[in-house]
Amino acid sequence: MVEALVTAGATAVSVGVVYVMAAARVVKQYERGVVFRLGRLKSSVRGPGFTLVVPFVDRLCKVNMQIVTMPVPAQDGITRDNVTVRVDAVIYFKVVDAAEAIVQVEDYRFAVSQMAQTSLRSIIGKSDLDDLLSNREKLNQGLELMIDSPAMGWGVQIDRVEIKDVSLPETMKRSMARQAEADRERRARVINADAELQASKKLAEAAKEMSDQPAALQLRLLQTVVAVAAEKNSTLVLPFPVELLRFLERAAPPPAAPPPAVAQPPSETGPAESETRQD
Repeated sequence: MVEALVTAGATAVSVGVVYVMAAARVVKQYERGVVFRLGRLKSSVRGPGFTLVVPFVDRLCKVNMQIVTMPVPAQDGITRDNVTVRVDAVIYFKVVDAAEAIVQVEDYRFAVSQMAQTSLRSIIGKSDLDDLLSNREKLNQGLELMIDSPAMGWGVQIDRVEIKDVSLPETMKRSMARQAEADRERRARVINADAELQASKKLAEAAKEMSDQPAALQLRLLQTVVAVAAEKNSTLVLPFPVELLRFLERAAPPPAAPPPAVAQPPSETGPAESETRQD
């Protein structure tokens, strides 16, 4: 009798250990467990830690709740201004409802990937090339809204969408380079013209000041001669301004008057000497 009880107890313990081993499940901190009992979804979602299910009756599906980083393959498209581009992006999303992510869609990762590719093509067709190159933040927000709308029904939340790179044809790159070069040349000409205008105004003021003081013109001329002569590799032709002559003329003292002529008395032998000279 005792042996039968011991055997029955050992059998029960063995069956219990086997049952616990078959029913025991461990859900990680970043996971949630969705239980299907005979194919029917149970309302309660198993949290992280140790949990038990009914062997051969329940099926536990673990869903990762971490943020998933998924690259969107590069998509070829034509912008609204008829430019062929190749755009790739990256999408960040996470599961917020584990049961919906398992029940509503067969493979939520694949569904999000296809939706991202379709939305990226749509964004390319609705945007200009300048928007793709310089206004990416607005395009990222529009792309996020386009993907997030259907994803909410799958228990998935789109956290962020970023356009990574925009590839252009070589001909378009050369055209944009020429456009940028022409724009910079235009800006350089405008800056040079503005500098000439300012310099002309300053020169006009300097000429007005020099007109009051003619000696300033001479000093400026000497400064120019010194600056040019410092090179010692060219012939210097020095202009002589008329103003300098006028200045020197005013600075020179007036010439002295010649002495008056003295009348001499006529000589007695004057006529005879004249006749002798004629002979």
